[in-house]
Amino acid sequence: MTGAIIQPASPPSPSELSDPRIARTWKAAQEFEAMALGQLLSPMFETVPLAEKGFGGGAGEETWRPMMTQEIAKHIAQNGGLGLAVPVYRQMLLLQEKAAEERP
Repeated sequence: MTGAIIQPASPPSPSELSDPRIARTWKAAQEFEAMALGQLLSPMFETVPLAEKGFGGGAGEETWRPMMTQEIAKHIAQNGGLGLAVPVYRQMLLLQEKAAEERP
């Protein structure tokens, strides 16, 4: 079997995050999870009528709702999220290692 799947482990340790490459990779994995969460949250926010929301509704709220949804998703991802960032991060590391091995 080719291409073993990396099992989710844990996020990088603070000492690992001191390496800028690791820190960038982890940030990208968290941003990916936030984007996925935003896509999952968006339909939920779209089903609530604007007049019944806590921010007063109207065109302003309709304009800013996608940004609010994305910020909520970022906050969720930064605080544990769905656990998607860890396996994405590990897979990104694996792909980076493989690419480095293939360079002449």
